[in-house]
Amino acid sequence: MRARREFRNRRDIEVAVLDALVDRHDEGMTVFELRAAVDADIDTIEEALSALKDESLIVIEEADTRVLIHADERVVPDPSEAVEEDASLFERLRERFGL
Repeated sequence: MRARREFRNRRDIEVAVLDALVDRHDEGMTVFELRAAVDADIDTIEEALSALKDESLIVIEEADTRVLIHADERVVPDPSEAVEEDASLFERLRERFGL
């Protein structure tokens, strides 16, 4: 599952982190699970998490001895919503020029 469209206008790493968190919204993820799901080093992921936390797009909870990160409810799409795939560059050019 992917984050709602209105939250996708940000750095690629932040979108990748949000998508991973949305995909595992119910369970949440640790930083190490995020590292496995997102193709970036730990420092880059931590920067992305910091930016997302500053904008209240993620929620951090302590569960037993683990720290779990969840996407905020407003980032998670409603299952009944139609999922729009991002158009490829070719499709956008074709639309723009009416081909």
